[in-house]
Amino acid sequence: MNSGRAVFSQVIDHLPAHEFYRCVRRYGGDRRQRGFSCMDQFLAMAFAQLTGRESLRDIEACLRSVEHRLYHLGFRGSISRSTLADANEAHDWRIWADLAQVLIAIARPMYAHEAIGADLGATVYALDSTTIDLCLSLFPWARFRRTKAAVKLHTLLDLRGSIPTFLRISTGRGHDVNILDEVVPEAGSFYVMDRGYLDFARLYAFVLCSAFYVVRCKKNVQLDRRYSRPVPLQSGLLSDHTVVLRNYESARVYPDALRRVRFHDAAADQRLVFLTNNFDLAALTIAHLYKARWKVELFFKWIKQHLRIKAFYGTSENAVKTQVWIAIATYLLVAILKKRLGLEASLYQLLQVVSITVFEKTPILRAFERTASKVEIPHPPNQLTLLDL
Repeated sequence: MNSGRAVFSQVIDHLPAHEFYRCVRRYGGDRRQRGFSCMDQFLAMAFAQLTGRESLRDIEACLRSVEHRLYHLGFRGSISRSTLADANEAHDWRIWADLAQVLIAIARPMYAHEAIGADLGATVYALDSTTIDLCLSLFPWARFRRTKAAVKLHTLLDLRGSIPTFLRISTGRGHDVNILDEVVPEAGSFYVMDRGYLDFARLYAFVLCSAFYVVRCKKNVQLDRRYSRPVPLQSGLLSDHTVVLRNYESARVYPDALRRVRFHDAAADQRLVFLTNNFDLAALTIAHLYKARWKVELFFKWIKQHLRIKAFYGTSENAVKTQVWIAIATYLLVAILKKRLGLEASLYQLLQVVSITVFEKTPILRAFERTASKVEIPHPPNQLTLLDL
C-alpha cells in the first residue's frame, strides 16, 4: 500500500501558509469560524475548481465519500453545503484577492523569460476584460441591461507566461476605459490595449510615468501628419507616421505627438491602425506587440473552459467574487507547481491528471511519468492550451 500523500495535498503544499494566514487575519476571516475555517473553505473551493464540481451539493457528496481522508488533506471542519455556502457569504472576498496577489508575486519570476512573440526585453502587459453573463433574477445586484445581469473581469496580463498581474471584478455596466484609473504604469513597460481603452487624457498618464502603450485607433480620431518614415516592403506595413491630435479638447489633455502605424493583416484581409508613444521600436515590432495581445483573449477563454467561473455556487456579490478569486488562485497554484516540478506537460494536461488522481497517494511526478509513458491525454485540435511552452 502506498503510504505517501495524496496528489491534492501535494498541490496545496505550494500554497505559502504564512502568507495565507496573514491574508485571513487582515480581514478577520477566522474571527467567527464556527468550526469551518478559511483554510477549510479554500480547500473545498480549490477541490471544486480542480475537479470541475457543478454545485455545493456536488462538492459535499464528493468530499463526504472520502471523509476518512479529509483530515490528511488538510480539512479540520465538517463538510456540508450549508456550511460552505455560509462561508462564501461571510468570509470577505478580499482575503482571496490578496492571496492571489501573493501567488502572482511567486509565479511571475518563474515565467519572466518566456517568449512573447516580439524581440523585446521589456515587460509587456495586455489589458482587456471579459463579460460573465448572470441571471438577473438571481443576481439583481449585477444588473447589466433591462433583462440581463453580468459581471466583468478586468485583467492586466503579463504576456511572458500569461500570468495575470492586476484583476478587478465589476458589474457589467461599467465602461472598460474606467479601469485605466486603477492601473499604475511601470516605467519602461509596454501596455497593449484594444480601441475600447482609447482615452487620451488617461493615455497621457502613461507618458508622464515613462511607460509605453500600444492601442488600436478608432476611425473617428482626427490626426494631422507631421513626419513620415519609410517602411519595409512586403512586411504588411502600410505607413509609419508622427502625428498630432487635431481636435482641440483632445490636444489639450494630450499635447505631445503620437506615432501612428498602419498595418495590413493579410490573413484576415483587414487594415489595422495603431497609436503609440514609443518612437524607437521598429514599426513591425509595434504590430507584433498588438498581435501578442491575443494571449489575454486566450487566457479568458481558457479559464472559462477549465475553471468554474461561469456557473456560481452562491448568488451574493461576495460569493461570486470569492469563487472567481479562488479560481484565479488555483490557476496560479498549478502554474507554480508546473515550474517548480519542471513538468513538460501543458497546464491543460496537468489539470486533467490532477482531476482524476486527486485522492491517490502517489508522487505527482510519478503520475505524470505514467501518463507520458503509457497514455497520451487526448487533446482535441480546437482545444485551447496555455502555459505549454
